[in-house]
Amino acid sequence: MIFQSGTKRTEVSTKDNTILKKYTTSDGYSGLILIQNLVPEEEIGTKVEILDEAVEDNTAWVKYNSSFDKKPGIFKLIKENDQWKVTSKGPREKGPF
Repeated sequence: MIFQSGTKRTEVSTKDNTILKKYTTSDGYSGLILIQNLVPEEEIGTKVEILDEAVEDNTAWVKYNSSFDKKPGIFKLIKENDQWKVTSKGPREKGPF
């Protein structure tokens, strides 16, 4: 998977669970594993473009487009031990976008 924000690009294999675990909370990890298992092998090279981001205290939100979604998605991150990690968003939780 390729993440792009402006001119910065980061490429990550969607099947590398050690990296996924490092950058997610335990709740976020279990949810993303379920999603990852739904992604067909041919989608591994999916491109992701960061559209917007917002940070407030120890919570951050990232709005993104991907080549396999028809509408933008949103990731929620929390700061855990001085490291930003993806976590799950509550069902009624609203971010800034």
